[in-house]
Amino acid sequence: MLVVIGIIAILAALAVPASRRVVQNGHATACLSNLRQLGVALNLYLGEHNQIMPVLMAGRTDKTLDVPVIDNTLNAYAPDSRVFACPADTGNFAANTGTSYYWNNALNGQSAVNLNFMNTTTVSAIPIISDKEGFHPYSASKVNVLNADGHVTQGLHFTLTP
Repeated sequence: MLVVIGIIAILAALAVPASRRVVQNGHATACLSNLRQLGVALNLYLGEHNQIMPVLMAGRTDKTLDVPVIDNTLNAYAPDSRVFACPADTGNFAANTGTSYYWNNALNGQSAVNLNFMNTTTVSAIPIISDKEGFHPYSASKVNVLNADGHVTQGLHFTLTP
């Protein structure tokens, strides 16, 4: 009987980290979906604003501050307000600041047709929105990024001053 209990304990010890990883990977996938939906919302915004990128702050420290950021600018185009919160956001960034994501304010006011970020004009290499923190511990970069061509990757993380 003790051998059986010992085997069950070993199997449980192996299963807990594996299940944690599965849950975290699920959160990362949901975050990628959120960023894709924010990309669609941005495209709808661009369609109504002559393909000119919005002028937004990178983020804010408190969601009660009335400054233009992604959650109060793209909210009219987003399918649900939950897309502004990464499911892996354990630091409560979304609850405190309105979103789990940073806006690349270096793109403010640029034409979406001719984007330029740090002398890069290749839209697949230009980040638009990224996680505020390394929310995804089991991915190599720990962050997800929406790029200018609409694809979402786990990659480059930018932090710009709000």
